[in-house]
Amino acid sequence: MKLIPVLLSGGSGTRLWPLSREAYPKQFLPLAGAQTMLQATWLRVRDLGAAAPLVVANEEHRFMVAEQLRESGCTPAALILEPVGRNTAPAIAVAALQALAGGEDALLLVLPSDHVIRDEDGFRSAVRAALPAAEQGALVTFGIVPAAPETGYGYIKAAAGTGVRAVECFVEKPDRATAERYLAAGGYYWNSGMFLFRAGRFLEELERLQPAMLAACREALAKARRDIDFLRLDKAAFGACPADSIDYAVMEKTAHAAVLPVDLGWSDVGSWSALWEVAARDSAGNAHRGDVIALDCRDTYAWGERRLIALIGLDDVVVVDTDDALLVARRDRVQQVKEIVQRIKADRRSEATWHRKVYRPWGAYDSIDAAERFQVKRITVKPGATLSLQMHHHRAEHWIVVSGTARVTRGDEVFLLGENESTYIPLGTRHRLENPGKLPLELIEVQSGGYLGEDDIVRFEDKYGREA
Repeated sequence: MKLIPVLLSGGSGTRLWPLSREAYPKQFLPLAGAQTMLQATWLRVRDLGAAAPLVVANEEHRFMVAEQLRESGCTPAALILEPVGRNTAPAIAVAALQALAGGEDALLLVLPSDHVIRDEDGFRSAVRAALPAAEQGALVTFGIVPAAPETGYGYIKAAAGTGVRAVECFVEKPDRATAERYLAAGGYYWNSGMFLFRAGRFLEELERLQPAMLAACREALAKARRDIDFLRLDKAAFGACPADSIDYAVMEKTAHAAVLPVDLGWSDVGSWSALWEVAARDSAGNAHRGDVIALDCRDTYAWGERRLIALIGLDDVVVVDTDDALLVARRDRVQQVKEIVQRIKADRRSEATWHRKVYRPWGAYDSIDAAERFQVKRITVKPGATLSLQMHHHRAEHWIVVSGTARVTRGDEVFLLGENESTYIPLGTRHRLENPGKLPLELIEVQSGGYLGEDDIVRFEDKYGREA
């Protein structure tokens, strides 16, 4: 029976702020290795002999998902875009419907794209061990053998036995005393959010338990439209879908839930303290990434991107330094990062959503300096990429090529610029920037004018289907 991975990449979590933000959440970050977490998720299942994956992603992240999968050698069977978030049950339902449209009741291996699994061989062995039960109609989840009385995870109580076994019940996140009782009693496992089942079997249970949800998902997929390499769900139909997790919608209510206990070095990396736990640490328990010097420190976590971080005499502290924000916190208080993010949003600041460096389908720009009536950006354009034909009402722009070759459209002119050459785009002039070469194009853009916001843009043509 065909095995299809379903990679869920719809999250926009900010528990790892300031590194993870709404526009660039943790699945797109290389938090636990050279690959991003999305890439690592795909590479983990690539050697299972599985078919091309189905990927469900937030519409706003579509180009990052496509680019990161391309970099890791993955061509999805479908990249399904959610116009709004509706939690995991609708996302999985749409993937199951898409899988059935291929004419076969395939097995779906459902995986969040933002988890760490250190024992990847053990993970693949666990999937193979669960295949027979899933083929026979069980809705299998993978329960993590608990390493501590963790209060941040839900638990699964399994029936007695070995291997894949029935689920007796799902338990909400417990308090500390209850979690300690679970560990002492045995038979309780962390809920990993990873599943294996036949597409048709899952949809049968969803139709019985949540018929309105399935009906909305059917309509959203039936009215979906192709856009470049993406499948865009119908916004009205999907927006009307009830929002719920697969646990609440199906797994806690079905009589066909089964669990395979596993010990894989798993973490959902839900906080900076969780990332410290899975990171390589020195003899004093310090885990550092970037240019970090520590004197007389123990059990610290430090992440730096550009500048030197110096720590002296600190214990159990987290320091995360990005271009536009710095976090310093006690390691046992990092869950309160969400309160910081809420404050930033309430103050209508951009740091909750955007990094200083913003990624676009054609490349990226980094706002390196700004003051009243001017802004300086470093722009990188990928080989062969093209920005939209556009115009600004309130600003003029100066472009200086640092490396590579630029093809510039300015009004009725089209011309090339090489290294150390520059041009000027007057206010109100239609213009376009392209990279016709085989190497990245790097340039400095100096904007000047009375208003420099990103919403001062009129697009006339755009190969990426953007309207603003």
